[in-house]
Amino acid sequence: MTRAFLLLAALTLAACSQAQDEMAEPRLTHAVFFELKNDDPASVQALVDGCYEFLAPHDGIVFFAAGPRHKDYQRDVNDLDFDVALTIVFEDTAAQDAYQVTEPHMEFIETYQDNWEGVRVFDSLTPARQ
Repeated sequence: MTRAFLLLAALTLAACSQAQDEMAEPRLTHAVFFELKNDDPASVQALVDGCYEFLAPHDGIVFFAAGPRHKDYQRDVNDLDFDVALTIVFEDTAAQDAYQVTEPHMEFIETYQDNWEGVRVFDSLTPARQ
């Protein structure tokens, strides 16, 4: 009887956890690709460092990464028209909306935009599951 009870309890907890994940608002993945006017290694690294300084420490971020394009990957399917990639996963769209208007985000744009040849932004929704 105890073994059956424990199995039933475990199955109930698993079902509740899955139901919570399915009911949770999807996370927002914010991917930004920067093409620089001056793409020398120091300028690329300055932008990567700026991403971490100004953009990483925000509420609602569950994943953050910034880095230079992998120059050795030049397959037919690779998009080579960027120098720095930024990927942020937010808890939900509200967290991303709040981030957009923060002082550090605005300061990041002001500080680095003069060296941007182009900026492409891709926002997508992903399940809130771990």
